[in-house]
Amino acid sequence: MKTVAIVGTFDSKGKEFSFVKDILQGLGLNTLTIHSGVFEPMFVPDISNEEVAKEVHADIREIASKKDRSLATEILAKGMEKLIPRLYAEGKFDGIISFGGTGGTSIVTPGMRALPIGVPKIMVSTVASGNVSQYVGTSDIMMYPSIVDVSGLNSISTKIFTNAALAIAGMVKYEVDYKVEKKPLIAATMFGLTTPCVNQAREYLEAHGYEVIVFHATGTGGKTMERLIESNFFDGVLDLTTTEWCDELVGGVLNAGPHRLEAAGRSGVPQVVSTGALDMVNFGPFDTVPEKFQDRTFYKHNPTVTLMRTTVQENKEIGKIISEKLNKATSPTALMLPLKGVSGLDVEGQPFYGAEEDRALFDTLRNNIDRNAVELIELDYDINDKHFALAAAKKLIELMQK
Repeated sequence: MKTVAIVGTFDSKGKEFSFVKDILQGLGLNTLTIHSGVFEPMFVPDISNEEVAKEVHADIREIASKKDRSLATEILAKGMEKLIPRLYAEGKFDGIISFGGTGGTSIVTPGMRALPIGVPKIMVSTVASGNVSQYVGTSDIMMYPSIVDVSGLNSISTKIFTNAALAIAGMVKYEVDYKVEKKPLIAATMFGLTTPCVNQAREYLEAHGYEVIVFHATGTGGKTMERLIESNFFDGVLDLTTTEWCDELVGGVLNAGPHRLEAAGRSGVPQVVSTGALDMVNFGPFDTVPEKFQDRTFYKHNPTVTLMRTTVQENKEIGKIISEKLNKATSPTALMLPLKGVSGLDVEGQPFYGAEEDRALFDTLRNNIDRNAVELIELDYDINDKHFALAAAKKLIELMQK
Protein backbone atom coordinates (compact mmCIF):
# COMPACT_ATOMS: atom_id res chain seq x y z
CA MET A 1 0.00 0.00 0.00
CA LYS A 2 1.36 3.42 -0.99
CA THR A 3 1.93 6.15 1.60
CA VAL A 4 1.42 9.90 1.30
CA ALA A 5 3.30 12.22 3.63
CA ILE A 6 1.05 15.02 4.89
CA VAL A 7 3.13 17.89 6.21
CA GLY A 8 1.90 21.07 7.82
CA THR A 9 1.09 23.23 10.78
CA PHE A 10 -1.19 20.93 12.72
CA ASP A 11 -1.40 23.49 15.54
CA SER A 12 -3.22 26.16 13.51
CA LYS A 13 -4.72 24.07 10.68
CA GLY A 14 -5.41 20.74 12.35
CA LYS A 15 -9.00 20.39 11.08
CA GLU A 16 -7.95 21.06 7.51
CA PHE A 17 -5.16 18.49 7.57
CA SER A 18 -7.39 15.91 9.32
CA PHE A 19 -9.89 16.38 6.49
CA VAL A 20 -7.23 15.60 3.88
CA LYS A 21 -5.90 12.68 5.90
CA ASP A 22 -9.37 11.12 6.05
CA ILE A 23 -9.81 11.48 2.28
CA LEU A 24 -6.48 9.81 1.51
CA GLN A 25 -7.07 6.96 3.93
CA GLY A 26 -10.55 6.52 2.46
CA LEU A 27 -8.89 6.06 -0.93
CA GLY A 28 -6.88 3.14 0.44
CA LEU A 29 -3.63 4.99 1.11
CA ASN A 30 -1.46 5.07 4.19
CA THR A 31 -0.51 8.48 5.54
CA LEU A 32 2.56 9.77 7.33
CA THR A 33 1.76 12.99 9.20
CA ILE A 34 4.57 15.42 9.96
CA HIS A 35 3.94 18.44 12.19
CA SER A 36 5.72 21.59 11.01
CA GLY A 37 4.12 24.08 13.41
CA VAL A 38 5.63 25.58 16.53
CA PHE A 39 2.96 24.75 19.11
CA GLU A 40 0.97 21.70 20.22
CA PRO A 41 -0.88 19.97 17.37
CA MET A 42 -4.64 19.38 17.28
CA PHE A 43 -4.03 15.66 16.68
CA VAL A 44 -1.10 13.36 17.40
CA PRO A 45 1.23 13.29 14.36
CA ASP A 46 3.44 10.43 13.30
CA ILE A 47 6.43 12.76 13.42
CA SER A 48 6.44 15.67 15.85
CA ASN A 49 7.76 19.19 15.44
CA GLU A 50 10.29 18.28 18.12
CA GLU A 51 11.77 15.69 15.78
CA VAL A 52 11.84 18.22 12.94
CA ALA A 53 13.75 20.72 15.08
CA LYS A 54 16.18 18.05 16.28
CA GLU A 55 17.29 17.52 12.67
CA VAL A 56 19.16 20.84 12.99
CA HIS A 57 20.02 20.44 16.68
CA ALA A 58 17.32 22.84 17.86
CA ASP A 59 14.82 22.60 20.74
CA ILE A 60 11.19 23.25 19.75
CA ARG A 61 10.33 24.41 23.29
CA GLU A 62 13.06 27.02 23.16
CA ILE A 63 11.87 28.12 19.71
CA ALA A 64 8.29 28.46 20.98
CA SER A 65 9.35 30.48 24.02
CA LYS A 66 11.04 33.12 21.85
CA LYS A 67 7.81 33.83 19.93
CA ASP A 68 9.87 34.83 16.91
CA ARG A 69 7.96 33.74 13.79
CA SER A 70 10.85 34.41 11.43
CA LEU A 71 13.32 32.41 13.51
CA ALA A 72 10.88 29.52 13.89
CA THR A 73 10.19 29.42 10.16
CA GLU A 74 13.90 29.40 9.35
CA ILE A 75 14.76 26.60 11.77
CA LEU A 76 11.81 24.37 10.87
CA ALA A 77 12.46 24.87 7.15
CA LYS A 78 16.05 23.71 7.62
CA GLY A 79 14.82 20.75 9.63
CA MET A 80 12.41 19.81 6.85
CA GLU A 81 15.19 20.11 4.28
CA LYS A 82 17.07 17.35 6.09
CA LEU A 83 14.20 15.25 7.41
CA ILE A 84 11.99 14.84 4.32
CA PRO A 85 14.62 13.45 1.91
CA ARG A 86 15.90 11.12 4.64
CA LEU A 87 12.44 9.72 5.28
CA TYR A 88 11.91 9.21 1.56
CA ALA A 89 15.27 7.44 1.23
CA GLU A 90 14.16 5.15 4.08
CA GLY A 91 11.02 4.24 2.11
CA LYS A 92 8.62 5.93 4.53
CA PHE A 93 6.46 7.59 1.85
CA ASP A 94 5.81 7.67 -1.89
CA GLY A 95 4.45 11.19 -2.36
CA ILE A 96 4.03 14.35 -0.32
CA ILE A 97 1.38 17.05 0.07
CA SER A 98 1.06 20.20 2.12
CA PHE A 99 -1.23 23.23 2.54
CA GLY A 100 -0.33 26.70 3.77
CA GLY A 101 0.20 30.40 3.40
CA THR A 102 3.56 32.06 2.98
CA GLY A 103 4.86 30.69 6.27
CA GLY A 104 3.71 27.12 5.79
CA THR A 105 4.88 27.15 2.17
CA SER A 106 8.30 28.44 3.21
CA ILE A 107 8.69 25.72 5.83
CA VAL A 108 7.74 22.69 3.72
CA THR A 109 9.01 23.45 0.21
CA PRO A 110 12.74 23.26 1.11
CA GLY A 111 12.15 19.62 2.01
CA MET A 112 10.15 19.03 -1.16
CA ARG A 113 12.92 20.57 -3.26
CA ALA A 114 15.41 18.17 -1.70
CA LEU A 115 13.47 15.16 -3.01
CA PRO A 116 14.42 13.53 -6.32
CA ILE A 117 12.70 14.71 -9.47
CA GLY A 118 9.73 12.48 -10.20
CA VAL A 119 8.59 12.03 -6.59
CA PRO A 120 4.99 13.36 -6.48
CA LYS A 121 4.87 16.63 -4.53
CA ILE A 122 1.97 19.06 -4.22
CA MET A 123 2.00 22.36 -2.36
CA VAL A 124 -1.46 23.94 -2.00
CA SER A 125 -0.66 27.55 -1.25
CA THR A 126 -2.11 31.04 -1.06
CA VAL A 127 0.88 32.26 -3.12
CA ALA A 128 0.65 29.64 -5.86
CA SER A 129 -0.65 32.06 -8.51
CA GLY A 130 2.25 34.51 -8.13
CA ASN A 131 6.01 34.23 -8.60
CA VAL A 132 6.79 30.88 -6.99
CA SER A 133 10.43 30.53 -8.04
CA GLN A 134 11.65 30.93 -4.46
CA TYR A 135 9.51 27.97 -3.40
CA VAL A 136 9.88 25.68 -6.42
CA GLY A 137 13.49 26.42 -7.37
CA THR A 138 14.72 23.78 -9.82
CA SER A 139 12.39 21.05 -8.55
CA ASP A 140 9.12 19.65 -9.92
CA ILE A 141 6.86 20.79 -7.06
CA MET A 142 3.29 21.25 -8.23
CA MET A 143 2.02 24.56 -6.84
CA TYR A 144 -1.77 24.46 -6.44
CA PRO A 145 -3.60 27.78 -5.76
CA SER A 146 -5.69 27.50 -2.62
CA ILE A 147 -8.05 30.25 -3.92
CA VAL A 148 -9.07 31.08 -0.34
CA ASP A 149 -6.88 31.10 2.74
CA VAL A 150 -6.09 27.75 4.30
CA SER A 151 -8.33 28.56 7.21
CA GLY A 152 -11.43 26.52 7.90
CA LEU A 153 -13.53 24.07 5.94
CA ASN A 154 -16.02 25.76 3.65
CA SER A 155 -17.68 25.23 0.27
CA ILE A 156 -14.58 26.42 -1.61
CA SER A 157 -11.72 25.13 0.53
CA THR A 158 -13.16 21.61 0.84
CA LYS A 159 -13.36 21.32 -2.94
CA ILE A 160 -9.77 22.57 -3.35
CA PHE A 161 -8.46 20.26 -0.63
CA THR A 162 -10.34 17.30 -2.09
CA ASN A 163 -9.04 17.89 -5.61
CA ALA A 164 -5.48 18.20 -4.31
CA ALA A 165 -5.86 14.98 -2.31
CA LEU A 166 -7.23 13.18 -5.38
CA ALA A 167 -4.31 14.50 -7.43
CA ILE A 168 -1.63 13.20 -5.07
CA ALA A 169 -3.53 9.91 -4.70
CA GLY A 170 -3.59 9.44 -8.46
CA MET A 171 0.10 10.19 -8.77
CA VAL A 172 1.17 7.66 -6.15
CA LYS A 173 -1.36 4.92 -6.95
CA TYR A 174 -1.19 4.74 -10.73
CA GLU A 175 1.88 3.82 -12.73
CA VAL A 176 2.45 3.44 -16.45
CA ASP A 177 4.88 0.76 -17.52
CA TYR A 178 6.66 2.84 -20.14
CA LYS A 179 10.23 1.80 -20.73
CA VAL A 180 12.70 4.17 -22.32
CA GLU A 181 15.76 2.70 -23.97
CA LYS A 182 18.78 3.53 -21.86
CA LYS A 183 21.17 5.76 -23.80
CA PRO A 184 23.99 8.10 -22.79
CA LEU A 185 22.39 11.37 -21.70
CA ILE A 186 23.42 14.80 -22.99
CA ALA A 187 22.22 18.15 -21.63
CA ALA A 188 21.84 20.97 -24.15
CA THR A 189 20.87 24.64 -23.82
CA MET A 190 18.63 26.40 -26.29
CA PHE A 191 16.96 29.77 -26.83
CA GLY A 192 14.50 30.78 -29.51
CA LEU A 193 17.30 32.45 -31.45
CA THR A 194 19.65 29.45 -31.24
CA THR A 195 16.98 26.82 -31.94
CA PRO A 196 18.18 25.85 -35.45
CA CYS A 197 21.67 25.13 -34.13
CA VAL A 198 20.57 23.04 -31.17
CA ASN A 199 17.98 21.11 -33.17
CA GLN A 200 20.54 20.14 -35.80
CA ALA A 201 23.08 19.13 -33.16
CA ARG A 202 20.42 17.18 -31.27
CA GLU A 203 19.35 15.27 -34.38
CA TYR A 204 22.96 14.31 -35.12
CA LEU A 205 23.58 13.14 -31.56
CA GLU A 206 20.36 11.15 -31.42
CA ALA A 207 21.22 9.48 -34.73
CA HIS A 208 24.48 8.37 -33.11
CA GLY A 209 22.90 6.72 -30.08
CA TYR A 210 22.61 9.56 -27.56
CA GLU A 211 19.56 10.98 -25.78
CA VAL A 212 19.52 14.78 -25.64
CA ILE A 213 17.65 16.70 -22.93
CA VAL A 214 17.18 20.34 -23.97
CA PHE A 215 16.92 23.11 -21.39
CA HIS A 216 15.44 26.48 -22.29
CA ALA A 217 17.98 29.10 -21.22
CA THR A 218 15.50 31.19 -19.26
CA GLY A 219 17.22 31.29 -15.89
CA THR A 220 15.31 28.41 -14.36
CA GLY A 221 16.43 26.21 -17.25
CA GLY A 222 20.09 26.93 -16.63
CA LYS A 223 19.75 26.44 -12.88
CA THR A 224 17.94 23.14 -13.35
CA MET A 225 20.53 21.85 -15.78
CA GLU A 226 23.38 22.75 -13.44
CA ARG A 227 21.67 20.94 -10.57
CA LEU A 228 21.10 17.80 -12.63
CA ILE A 229 24.70 17.81 -13.88
CA GLU A 230 25.88 17.87 -10.27
CA SER A 231 23.51 14.96 -9.55
CA ASN A 232 25.34 12.89 -12.20
CA PHE A 233 22.44 12.71 -14.65
CA PHE A 234 24.49 13.46 -17.75
CA ASP A 235 27.38 11.98 -19.71
CA GLY A 236 28.02 15.18 -21.68
CA VAL A 237 26.93 18.82 -21.91
CA LEU A 238 26.28 20.79 -25.10
CA ASP A 239 26.08 24.25 -23.55
CA LEU A 240 25.76 26.28 -26.74
CA THR A 241 23.41 28.95 -25.32
CA THR A 242 25.04 30.84 -22.47
CA THR A 243 22.81 33.93 -22.75
CA GLU A 244 21.77 33.75 -19.08
CA TRP A 245 25.06 35.42 -18.23
CA CYS A 246 23.89 38.58 -20.04
CA ASP A 247 20.92 38.83 -17.70
CA GLU A 248 23.04 38.04 -14.64
CA LEU A 249 25.56 40.75 -15.51
CA VAL A 250 23.28 43.50 -16.84
CA GLY A 251 20.14 42.94 -14.79
CA GLY A 252 17.75 41.14 -17.12
CA VAL A 253 14.91 38.90 -16.02
CA LEU A 254 16.29 35.51 -17.13
CA ASN A 255 19.45 35.15 -15.06
CA ALA A 256 20.58 31.77 -13.77
CA GLY A 257 22.70 33.02 -10.88
CA PRO A 258 26.43 33.40 -10.34
CA HIS A 259 27.25 29.67 -10.51
CA ARG A 260 26.13 29.11 -14.08
CA LEU A 261 28.80 27.28 -16.14
CA GLU A 262 30.39 25.61 -13.12
CA ALA A 263 28.73 22.21 -12.68
CA ALA A 264 30.13 20.30 -15.68
CA GLY A 265 33.68 21.45 -15.12
CA ARG A 266 33.52 20.70 -11.41
CA SER A 267 31.85 17.30 -11.89
CA GLY A 268 34.20 16.09 -14.59
CA VAL A 269 31.52 15.95 -17.29
CA PRO A 270 32.78 16.62 -20.86
CA GLN A 271 31.37 19.85 -22.22
CA VAL A 272 31.23 21.87 -25.42
CA VAL A 273 30.39 25.50 -24.71
CA SER A 274 29.56 28.36 -27.06
CA THR A 275 28.43 31.98 -27.03
CA GLY A 276 24.80 31.50 -28.05
CA ALA A 277 22.60 34.60 -27.65
CA LEU A 278 25.23 36.62 -25.77
CA ASP A 279 24.03 39.54 -27.89
CA MET A 280 20.89 40.03 -25.81
CA VAL A 281 19.51 40.89 -22.39
CA ASN A 282 15.90 39.88 -21.65
CA PHE A 283 13.14 42.03 -20.21
CA GLY A 284 9.37 41.74 -20.06
CA PRO A 285 7.00 44.01 -22.02
CA PHE A 286 8.70 47.12 -23.38
CA ASP A 287 7.26 49.41 -20.71
CA THR A 288 8.99 47.33 -18.00
CA VAL A 289 12.51 48.04 -19.30
CA PRO A 290 14.39 50.17 -16.74
CA GLU A 291 14.60 53.82 -17.73
CA LYS A 292 18.41 53.83 -17.54
CA PHE A 293 18.48 51.69 -20.70
CA GLN A 294 16.25 53.97 -22.79
CA ASP A 295 19.02 54.83 -25.30
CA ARG A 296 19.91 51.20 -26.06
CA THR A 297 19.02 49.05 -29.09
CA PHE A 298 15.90 46.93 -28.57
CA TYR A 299 13.99 44.21 -30.38
CA LYS A 300 10.42 43.30 -29.42
CA HIS A 301 10.59 39.51 -29.58
CA ASN A 302 6.89 39.25 -28.72
CA PRO A 303 4.38 41.29 -26.64
CA THR A 304 5.80 39.93 -23.37
CA VAL A 305 9.53 39.75 -24.21
CA THR A 306 11.81 42.67 -25.05
CA LEU A 307 15.42 42.01 -26.04
CA MET A 308 18.24 44.55 -25.57
CA ARG A 309 21.54 44.39 -27.48
CA THR A 310 24.62 43.96 -25.32
CA THR A 311 27.37 46.59 -25.60
CA VAL A 312 31.08 46.31 -26.32
CA GLN A 313 31.90 46.75 -22.63
CA GLU A 314 29.32 44.21 -21.51
CA ASN A 315 30.70 41.68 -23.99
CA LYS A 316 34.19 42.19 -22.60
CA GLU A 317 32.92 41.53 -19.09
CA ILE A 318 30.94 38.47 -20.18
CA GLY A 319 34.02 37.13 -21.97
CA LYS A 320 36.05 37.45 -18.78
CA ILE A 321 33.38 35.67 -16.73
CA ILE A 322 33.08 32.76 -19.15
CA SER A 323 36.86 32.42 -19.30
CA GLU A 324 37.09 32.37 -15.52
CA LYS A 325 34.41 29.68 -15.24
CA LEU A 326 35.80 27.42 -17.97
CA ASN A 327 39.44 27.76 -16.87
CA LYS A 328 38.49 25.97 -13.63
CA ALA A 329 37.13 22.93 -15.46
CA THR A 330 38.52 19.53 -14.55
CA SER A 331 36.61 17.90 -17.41
CA PRO A 332 37.41 17.80 -21.15
CA THR A 333 36.17 21.20 -22.31
CA ALA A 334 35.93 22.92 -25.69
CA LEU A 335 34.82 26.50 -26.35
CA MET A 336 33.49 27.09 -29.86
CA LEU A 337 33.21 30.58 -31.34
CA PRO A 338 30.74 31.27 -34.21
CA LEU A 339 32.59 34.16 -35.83
CA LYS A 340 29.70 35.27 -38.06
CA GLY A 341 27.13 35.73 -35.31
CA VAL A 342 26.01 34.43 -31.94
CA SER A 343 22.24 34.35 -32.56
CA GLY A 344 19.57 34.63 -35.24
CA LEU A 345 19.50 38.39 -34.65
CA ASP A 346 23.29 38.79 -34.78
CA VAL A 347 23.93 38.18 -38.47
CA GLU A 348 24.31 40.66 -41.29
CA GLY A 349 21.04 42.41 -42.05
CA GLN A 350 19.46 41.58 -38.68
CA PRO A 351 18.71 44.11 -35.87
CA PHE A 352 21.43 42.99 -33.43
CA TYR A 353 24.24 42.49 -35.93
CA GLY A 354 27.30 43.95 -34.24
CA ALA A 355 30.76 43.20 -35.56
CA GLU A 356 32.38 45.44 -32.93
CA GLU A 357 30.46 43.89 -30.04
CA ASP A 358 31.23 40.36 -31.21
CA ARG A 359 34.88 41.20 -31.73
CA ALA A 360 35.07 42.45 -28.14
CA LEU A 361 33.57 39.18 -26.91
CA PHE A 362 35.76 36.92 -29.03
CA ASP A 363 38.99 38.84 -28.36
CA THR A 364 38.36 38.74 -24.62
CA LEU A 365 37.82 35.00 -24.75
CA ARG A 366 40.93 34.47 -26.88
CA ASN A 367 43.04 36.50 -24.46
CA ASN A 368 41.72 34.95 -21.24
CA ILE A 369 41.03 31.29 -21.95
CA ASP A 370 43.65 28.92 -20.54
CA ARG A 371 44.53 26.78 -23.55
CA ASN A 372 45.83 24.07 -21.22
CA ALA A 373 42.37 23.65 -19.71
CA VAL A 374 40.10 24.58 -22.63
CA GLU A 375 40.30 23.79 -26.33
CA LEU A 376 39.41 26.95 -28.27
CA ILE A 377 37.78 26.36 -31.66
CA GLU A 378 36.89 29.18 -34.04
CA LEU A 379 34.58 28.60 -37.01
CA ASP A 380 33.72 31.07 -39.76
CA TYR A 381 29.97 30.46 -39.49
CA ASP A 382 27.10 31.93 -37.51
CA ILE A 383 25.82 29.80 -34.65
CA ASN A 384 22.75 28.55 -36.53
CA ASP A 385 24.71 27.37 -39.55
CA LYS A 386 24.48 23.61 -40.02
CA HIS A 387 28.27 23.31 -40.22
CA PHE A 388 28.66 24.90 -36.79
CA ALA A 389 25.96 22.73 -35.23
CA LEU A 390 27.42 19.49 -36.55
CA ALA A 391 30.95 20.49 -35.57
CA ALA A 392 29.75 21.08 -31.99
CA ALA A 393 27.97 17.72 -31.84
CA LYS A 394 30.97 15.84 -33.25
CA LYS A 395 33.35 17.58 -30.84
CA LEU A 396 31.21 16.56 -27.87
CA ILE A 397 31.18 12.93 -28.97
CA GLU A 398 34.97 13.11 -29.32
CA LEU A 399 35.35 14.51 -25.78
CA MET A 400 33.03 11.88 -24.31
CA GLN A 401 34.91 9.05 -25.99
CA LYS A 402 38.34 10.11 -24.69
